[in-house]
Amino acid sequence: MENYADILYQPIFFLFIGFSFLLTLGYFRGRRSNRRICQSAFNDLVDVVKPDDQTFTNIGGAIGFHANLFVKKKGTLFSRVDATITLLPRHSWLYLPISKLIRKYDRLFITLYLKQPPSEEAHLIESKYSKFMGSKIENAHLMHHETVKWENFDFHLYYNSREMLEKMQAFIKKNPAPGIIRHIALVPEQKKGFIFMIPKPDQVARDFARIYHWLPSVLKE
Repeated sequence: MENYADILYQPIFFLFIGFSFLLTLGYFRGRRSNRRICQSAFNDLVDVVKPDDQTFTNIGGAIGFHANLFVKKKGTLFSRVDATITLLPRHSWLYLPISKLIRKYDRLFITLYLKQPPSEEAHLIESKYSKFMGSKIENAHLMHHETVKWENFDFHLYYNSREMLEKMQAFIKKNPAPGIIRHIALVPEQKKGFIFMIPKPDQVARDFARIYHWLPSVLKE
């Protein structure tokens, strides 16, 4: 019994208690931060898409969520929008620094099921993001390629026709900063558009809406 009493007054015991308290505090703060980012991103998408039906699924505890937004109204660009968000493990202060080194940032992947296919395949992708695993463009070798400066970022343009190049350049000129956009992909064979963003509170609607209003110019009539 005396040995246990001695432990209670050792400095390492107080360090252990303090460290455990910080980890617990970090867990709840991190979960709250991730929930706020996720809710903001999905609410922003709903505000722009205005779906007739929607489902939300947790796919990874505090770091992974998925949304399906279904659009049945006539005159819309797409019939469905899928969104998957994967977040840094802010609730795990021990693993968070490692995750930042490996994954860098939060990720929001958006898939648009278009009613009309794009006129051709095209990509606007940020240079650093293009080097990450899973962001490779399969048909890049079949398309023309140019590199442009978009604010302080280098972006690669992949296209087949001069007309598509001009439309992509017009989009950049009209929007002088990429914001949280890192990749826009148009794939006519699948009748889909793909968007990758770094989700930040209250910014998804702004940047997604810019793409939404540009899309009619690159779809087949």
